[in-house]
Amino acid sequence: MQTIAEAAAAIAQKRVSPVELTRAALARAEALNPALHAFIRITPDAALDDARAAEARQMRGALRGPLDGIPFAHKDIYCTRGIPTTAHSRQLEHFIPDEDATTVRWLAGAGVVSLGKLATHEFAFGGPSHDLLWPAARNPWDTSRFTSGSSSGTGAAVAAGIIMAGTGSDTGGSIRGPAALCGTAGIKPTYGLCPRTGILPLSQTLDHAGPLAWTVEDCAIVLQAMAGHDSADPGSAAQPVPDFRAASARGVRGRRIGLVRHFHESENPVSPGTLAGITRAADALRDAGATIVDVTLPSLAEFNACGWTILIAESFAIHENWMRTSPENYGEYLRHRLALGAFISAADYVQAQRRRRELIARTEAAAADVELLLTAAAVAEAPPIMAVPKWASLERPNFTIPFNVTGWPALSVSTGVGADGLPVSAQLVGRAFHDGLVLAAGRVVESACGERARRPAI
Repeated sequence: MQTIAEAAAAIAQKRVSPVELTRAALARAEALNPALHAFIRITPDAALDDARAAEARQMRGALRGPLDGIPFAHKDIYCTRGIPTTAHSRQLEHFIPDEDATTVRWLAGAGVVSLGKLATHEFAFGGPSHDLLWPAARNPWDTSRFTSGSSSGTGAAVAAGIIMAGTGSDTGGSIRGPAALCGTAGIKPTYGLCPRTGILPLSQTLDHAGPLAWTVEDCAIVLQAMAGHDSADPGSAAQPVPDFRAASARGVRGRRIGLVRHFHESENPVSPGTLAGITRAADALRDAGATIVDVTLPSLAEFNACGWTILIAESFAIHENWMRTSPENYGEYLRHRLALGAFISAADYVQAQRRRRELIARTEAAAADVELLLTAAAVAEAPPIMAVPKWASLERPNFTIPFNVTGWPALSVSTGVGADGLPVSAQLVGRAFHDGLVLAAGRVVESACGERARRPAI
């Protein structure tokens, strides 16, 4: 499977047909999905219609850009007109949207070929649950292993080479987690950069939309099509959209990068393979001309207490009616997690939002002398899927939710291989709307230690 950048060049030069690419991707999806469960629904007829339209544009020299004719798919919380959008839940088993999500529409306008709808944790929160209508997605590096979530199907399908990229959402790490455990790239953009209209919500305060792809450059290409202002989303930012692909190629010479070592060395110690990957990332950035300094942020425990209080309260508010009238239509994991929200008081929620503002101010002060941050994206290589506890997110503080609390852009990037031949990763973070700089640092790390030539042997 090529990267988007490679395939786009081949399509532009008429060396490959979008229809050929799509047929190959559909064949791979049909062959691998019984083991991976990455797709809830494959839509071959619609995909081939899209591919033929892209091929017609190719033949008349009217390609819409680097995404035209590229095999793609959407997380099943992104509304797709005329195609069921289930959120991997019985609650929406028969829901067929009348309209596309804004980003689905924009990506279709850029020419992507959608192969279907991808598995997710139920409503992007309840997983890996094993009592749902569709199985949980499996990690292509070892199908007994966890993908992380909630963009589980996207991570699996990209890593397996079925699609070149796909959509994800990230409320507490749901893009960066699957990217980390499946060995892809995944960016949670700045809050408000990508509109969420038509994406089923989990927590409006913390929800972000963004892409997963095999390489950082490919993430930049997809982000270009997803970013922009949408007045229908009250959280959407009216900001100019830069050229992310060009920005990602600029390197990091002269940049100051803060290593948040207390997160991954003492507060939630990572595996030896993960730590070695972070060290490789720091060395690569230093070799590329950056200065690495230690930075101390507020503690992971503070970020997690604040973020999870907001997330659980807001998710219960969204699901309260169904929790009262049809709780049996949820899987056990989501039903129990949502139930926590019934016990969070208005005072708890207001205090968490107040603490959020304090944490943002403290983070800005602590990072005032640097332009980027580097820490872990996941605590270890992918664990066995059947060993993931129901309350995993609350048992140990995670590395990703701090940057949902701040709303800053954050990227999970491959740093090589750890135990049992499984991927390891690092997380790079920048200030608001400095997504291009985050991508530039990610490309430096990826080129030095990301092993992009290595794919799972499924």
